[in-house]
Amino acid sequence: MTVLLMTPPMTQLNTPYPATAYLTGFLRLRGYEAVQRDPAIELFLEMMTAPALEIIRQHVEENFEHFEDDELPEVIFSFLADFDRYQQTVELAIRFLQGKDPSLALRINSRRFLPEGPAFDTIAQMEAVSGDVMQAAFGNLGVQDKAKYLATLFINDLSAVITQGVDPYFEVSRYGEKLAAANPSFDNLYDTLMGEPSFSSEILEQLVEQYLEETQPSVVALTVPFPGNMLGALRIAQTCKAINPDIPIVMGGGFINTELRALKDPRVFEFVDYICLDDGERPFITLLEYFAGQREIDSLVRTYFLAEDENGQAYVHFNENAELHDIPQSEVGAPIYDGLPLSEYLSLCEMLNPMHRIWSDGRWNKLTIAHGCYWRKCSFCDVSLDYIDRYDTAGADILVDRIEELIEETGQTGFHFVDEALPPKTLFALAKRLIERKVVISWWGNIRFERTFSEARCQLLADSGCIAVSGGLEVASDRLLKLMKKGVSVERVGNVTKAFSNAGILVHAYLMYGFPTQTEQETIDSLEMVRQMMEQGCFQSAYWHRFVATIHSPIGMNPEKFGITLAERPEILFAENDVDFTDPTGTDHEMLGEGLRKAIYNYMHGIGFEQPMSFWFNQPVTRTKMKKDLISKAVNNLIACSEE
Repeated sequence: MTVLLMTPPMTQLNTPYPATAYLTGFLRLRGYEAVQRDPAIELFLEMMTAPALEIIRQHVEENFEHFEDDELPEVIFSFLADFDRYQQTVELAIRFLQGKDPSLALRINSRRFLPEGPAFDTIAQMEAVSGDVMQAAFGNLGVQDKAKYLATLFINDLSAVITQGVDPYFEVSRYGEKLAAANPSFDNLYDTLMGEPSFSSEILEQLVEQYLEETQPSVVALTVPFPGNMLGALRIAQTCKAINPDIPIVMGGGFINTELRALKDPRVFEFVDYICLDDGERPFITLLEYFAGQREIDSLVRTYFLAEDENGQAYVHFNENAELHDIPQSEVGAPIYDGLPLSEYLSLCEMLNPMHRIWSDGRWNKLTIAHGCYWRKCSFCDVSLDYIDRYDTAGADILVDRIEELIEETGQTGFHFVDEALPPKTLFALAKRLIERKVVISWWGNIRFERTFSEARCQLLADSGCIAVSGGLEVASDRLLKLMKKGVSVERVGNVTKAFSNAGILVHAYLMYGFPTQTEQETIDSLEMVRQMMEQGCFQSAYWHRFVATIHSPIGMNPEKFGITLAERPEILFAENDVDFTDPTGTDHEMLGEGLRKAIYNYMHGIGFEQPMSFWFNQPVTRTKMKKDLISKAVNNLIACSEE
C-alpha cells in the first residue's frame, strides 16, 4: 500500500510545512510505503517563469482591455509597462532567492536590474522619515541581504499582479482563504469548485496528474493547516477523483481540527472520502488498517465519512472510538523530508528587521518538543481542543536523536521548534543535552515570557543554539493580563525579554488589541509600554493582532464572564471558529488598530520612538498615563529569576 501525502497551496515559501514530513516518518516507521510532494512550492515556481508570465500578461490584457492607463491598478500598469524586464528577470530572481546564483546580488542592488513596482514604494516612504534606510539596514557589506530584500519586493509585485489581474484566489500565503475561514456554509467553496478552474488551478491539476503518475498511490492524504489551504486541497481531491474515482482521499490538519468540528454538509464528500480530527497518526493508521481489511469501519478514530440512514439518505457520520489512545510523542518518530524539493524553496527578506525576517528567510527543519501546551490557561486560546489541551513530551535524548537524524538527512542545522509554547523544563534539559553531546544547531521557537527564564537560563539557551524566541505579551496592561490568565505581568515581561536580548537572542512579541472590556486608555498605555520596551531593546519585533473570540476558547464558551455578548450564529454546516460579539465598553478598535500598526511598523525599523502616542492616529486619542521611565527602571533593576 502506497500513501501519497501532499500540502496544498499556499503555505510559506522558504521551508516545507512539517505535517507530511511527520506522517511520512511515522508511516515508514510502521512499515508503510509513504511518499510526499509539496504542490504549494511547485505551483508557485511554475507561475514564476518567463512562459508563465506571458500567459499571465495575456490574461491581464483581456481582463483590463476596456481600461484606460490611468484607470489600471498601479501594480498592473507597472507590469504591463515594463513587461519585457519582468519576463527577462523573473527566473533569475527566483534562482537568486533559492541561493543558486549569489553573484546576481550586485546587479540587483544597482536598482536598475529588476523592474520596480508599487511594492518598492515602501523604501521611499521610510526614507522620507528616516533618511537612507537601506544603508542603515545593510551597510556597505550586506550585499546578499540587500539584494534578497529587493528581490522579495519584486516577487511581491508579481504575486499582486496575479491576484489583482488573473486569479483573485491566489495569494502567496493565503490561497483562497476567505472562501473557507469560519464560513458556516460550503456554498462559496462548492460553487468555485464547480465553476471554471482558475489559472493557478489549471497548473495545480497538471502537477497532481504528474504526482499520481509518478507514485501510483493506493491512498492520497492531504493536510489543511490553514483556511487558505482548503480550496487547494479540494482542487487536488477533485483532480484525483477525475483521474481515479476509486482512490481513497483522506483529509486532516490544523484548519480541519479547529473549524470543521460541526461538519454536516455531505457535499464535502463529493471530493474527499474521510476527514480526520486532531493528531493524525492514530486516525490515519486505523484508516489504513480498515483499507487493508484489518478492522471494521465502526472502529475508526475521530473520523468523518458519509453514511446512509434507514431511508437511504446520505448524512455525515463522525466515528469517535475513545478506546484507542493517541500515539505518544516518544513513538511518533522523526520527520522525514524525502520527496520534498529542499533545494527549491526561496529564502525571502520581507522586512528590514532581523527578527521578523526569520519566518520567511532560511530553510528550517521543523520539530515539536511537546504535544499541546503545558500552560493551557489563556482565556483567548482554544484550550478545549486536543492540540492545546493534551500535553505530552518526549525526553531530551529522544529529541536530540531526532535532531541528529534530520541534520543527517537534510544537511541543514537550522531548527524551528513549532510548539504552542516551549515547555521550560524540557527546553532546559534539551539545551544541556545538545551542549553535552556537542550537537551544533541554530534554533528558535515560541515561549511564554515567564519568570523561569532567568538571565542564566537564557544564556544556557543561547549557548545551545537559540537565536530567537517569540511570545505573547498580548496587552501591556496588568488588569487585562490577569483577565487573560496569562500568568505574567508587564514588568515581568520586560525583565524576561531583556534577559533574552542580553543573551544575544532576538525577541518577537505578539500583541493584541480589542480584548473584551479593553478601553482606549488601556490601548494607548499598551502602545506606550511597547514603545518603551522596544526602545530599551527588550524585543526587536512585534505584531498587533485584533482580538477574535473563538468558540473553543474560554471566552467563546463563557462570554458572560468577560462582559461580552456573542452574536447569534447561523446554522453551522461547514466551518465554525470566529464569532462576533458585542462589547458594551464601546471602544473604537478599528481606528486604534490603524495607528497601532503604523507605530509598530516604524518601531521595528528603529523609527519614531520620540513621537507622542497621538502622532500615530488619525484622530485625537487619550494621553498615556504611563511613566516614561517605567520600563527603563524595570530593566535596569533586572532581578535574576530564582533557580528552581
